[in-house]
Amino acid sequence: MGPERVDPALDEVAADSVEDHVHRLAPVLVVFDKVTIADVAAAAGVAKMTVTNHFPRKEDLVLDIADELIAGPARVVAARAPGESVLAALRGDFLAALERCDPTLGFSDREFAAMVLGSPALRARLREIHEEREDALASALAHGLRWDDLACRLASAQIVTLQRVLMHEILDRTANGEPKKSIRDDITPTAQRAFDQLHRMLPSADDQTSSSERPSANRQRIR
Repeated sequence: MGPERVDPALDEVAADSVEDHVHRLAPVLVVFDKVTIADVAAAAGVAKMTVTNHFPRKEDLVLDIADELIAGPARVVAARAPGESVLAALRGDFLAALERCDPTLGFSDREFAAMVLGSPALRARLREIHEEREDALASALAHGLRWDDLACRLASAQIVTLQRVLMHEILDRTANGEPKKSIRDDITPTAQRAFDQLHRMLPSADDQTSSSERPSANRQRIR
């Protein structure tokens, strides 16, 4: 007998059930590293294979927006308006997400933030996500600005570091019980100053191209 076939629509419903249970169980999953996928599957009332089909890594049960985190900055760069600089696009996107207390910046509830910060495995996965995010953004910069590889990686590292540090601050303050609005209102001017500083630090695209590749006066700058 072959493996049982599962209706994809029902499988998606099961996956949603797993995610819902993970978030609702956050208060009792603070010691995340001791919880198994089988434990989560049992709590959600689904087969262990259903969980692993959608979440190959246990950490992805919690960090289920990993793909969005990784691709986000690169997507913003690729979709920026004609004439808009890379840094202006990233700044606008970050501040808009901050205004709505977006989960991609670390906004959640106290128990969930404490679970993430209290787990070495989840912290390690977050570091991986930021590294992958940095690589994706560097590739987007290389495609859009024709920078050399090192210049793209240096710029991407500075941008993603800004986002990573602010995300960790939001997670930390959330875990300490601070209200979202208070965090947002306090972080916003800090984020604005950080982007201003980054603007002064990052060179223009003109400075990173050879004379034979030097763009015209109206060529897009990173800042």
